[in-house]
Amino acid sequence: MLILFIFAEEQYDLPLQPLLSREKSTKAASENISFRVFVATWNVGGKSPDSKLNLDDILQVREESDIYVLGFQEIVPLNAGNVLVIEDNEPAVKWLTLINRSLNKANYVPLRGPRSVGSPEGSLVFPKIKLRKASKALRTENKRKLKSCNCPIGLERKNSKEFCFRCPQSQTNENDISSEDDEDGPNGPSSANSIKYSLVASKQMVGIFLTVWMRKELVQYVSHLRISCVGRGILGCLGNKGCISVSMLFHKTTLCFLCSHLASGEKEGDELRRNSDVIEILRNTQFPRICKTSNSRVPEKILDHDRVIWLGDLNYRIALSYSDTGKLLKERAWDTLYNNDQLKIEREAGRVFKGWKEGKIYFAPTYKYSLNSDIYAGETVETKSKRRTPAWCDRILWRGSEIYQLSYERKESRFSDHRPVCATFWVSVEAMEDGSKRR
Repeated sequence: MLILFIFAEEQYDLPLQPLLSREKSTKAASENISFRVFVATWNVGGKSPDSKLNLDDILQVREESDIYVLGFQEIVPLNAGNVLVIEDNEPAVKWLTLINRSLNKANYVPLRGPRSVGSPEGSLVFPKIKLRKASKALRTENKRKLKSCNCPIGLERKNSKEFCFRCPQSQTNENDISSEDDEDGPNGPSSANSIKYSLVASKQMVGIFLTVWMRKELVQYVSHLRISCVGRGILGCLGNKGCISVSMLFHKTTLCFLCSHLASGEKEGDELRRNSDVIEILRNTQFPRICKTSNSRVPEKILDHDRVIWLGDLNYRIALSYSDTGKLLKERAWDTLYNNDQLKIEREAGRVFKGWKEGKIYFAPTYKYSLNSDIYAGETVETKSKRRTPAWCDRILWRGSEIYQLSYERKESRFSDHRPVCATFWVSVEAMEDGSKRR
């Protein structure tokens, strides 16, 4: 049975209910499996969350996905202290705690630390622990295994693609493991086996924070996990702006997820600085080579991956005046506004994101709101000094075949001056042969 989806001005004929999240998996003649992937981006404006913030609606927990990719920007204020001195990981631990609570409701295992901060009612406790320890506690698989190369050493095959994926033994080297890796401990994978979703990757670079979660039964199919960071902005390599990229081999398909915060500003020509950020991120992102064989097809560059999803505060604005934009907003003239969107204009001109796709936007601009309000900044006398022309700063794009977007929307949290943006994808991967890789 087929169901017809129409998104991003394209039509896709998709088999009904192939998602693992619905306890159904389909294998076509090409040995492909489809998974539901949820992606969200949110600029939280330098605010640290409290224990009352509920992410259930944003994460759409009633419509479960198999993989969750969540990217944040400005999880800490972008001041000199956070950029130049010591990175503040406490907000990142809080976000992990909130995500864990929403995704693992029935099997929620709270994080523990020597000192904790929670609500007076005790409904949620934020542990006072390092990000590395919090991440380890939420993984069901040792990070050494996730990062490992499963390519056999000293063997050659005619088909290099098959060669890289068929070895049942995981091999690694001490030199391949970063200082962030730990051996299993009392807070490690052994204590997290009861959870439904396992943390696969998490990385903070100043205010940017990217985290990837999977159903725990899928984690055994992940290998070659690598992370790359590229700093941009006024302080360049120190990363007050920039991008975090996560690369992995999932079954026999290479995936790459990117979370970025590009150059801000709404002056004429600022879009060119954003274009430059994209070009430099693509050029400078380099994943470390961990394969033991020269004919591996596990890529080291973003564009060489089979499937890529880019999310973040891309900061592209609407190329209209504040007053003209306001009039069109009142009329809900989304098409006219979208035709003046800088990212759409730059993409169609071939100056940036050539070969990438984005779903059609049917929601209001996500920036800039007055705090704790549904009013755009500048619409009142009190907020006039903070006025910005409303814009779709927060975006999700993708590249590669066998990726189908099922939804693209914003959520209505008043937590920051941005609204979170979410997308759900149907992603097909080439399946690992049964029994060929079991950790």
